[in-house]
Amino acid sequence: MARRALPLLLVAGAFAAATSTVRAITSIEVGKTVPLRHQTKTSGCTLGPLPDRRCSPGAYYSKLTKRVICSPSFRTGPIRNVPVSVKHQVEAAYGLKPRSYGSSLEIDHIISLELGGSNDPRNLYPELATFADGAPGYHVKDKLENATHRAMCAGTIGLRTAQRQIAGNWELLYQQVFGVAPQG
Repeated sequence: MARRALPLLLVAGAFAAATSTVRAITSIEVGKTVPLRHQTKTSGCTLGPLPDRRCSPGAYYSKLTKRVICSPSFRTGPIRNVPVSVKHQVEAAYGLKPRSYGSSLEIDHIISLELGGSNDPRNLYPELATFADGAPGYHVKDKLENATHRAMCAGTIGLRTAQRQIAGNWELLYQQVFGVAPQG
């Protein structure tokens, strides 16, 4: 992998105070986006605890392998770059007014970046912190993403299996991982 220096604004705090040198951050080659299924809708999507699979089938990056994402140096920061325009595109597809929702809603990755997920709109959906019916939202899913990443790196679940299961029904995977149903 090639190393490159990034602009100072992107690496705030990653330089020695006594010098003007900036540490190089290893770039991550993510490869191509691979959707899990064909996207059949781009509007009229149903908002709920689970993504509308016709609109958001899930997708991963081809070069984010287990070796890469389980490396001690792997960080999602360098690849966590979903433009606001894409977030608004996803919101509109789900019938939401494109705007900032603060902490009540986030445009979440279906397959998390920690599991090789893509920033492609097919891997994004609007997820509430908690749904009106009490269904759990993104805070609970975040715990599952971290636990699944650890399990995958420990070898107790395969990367592609983890990706398919979290994209298929993250609430069911949560129950398998933690032994209890997710609570909102």
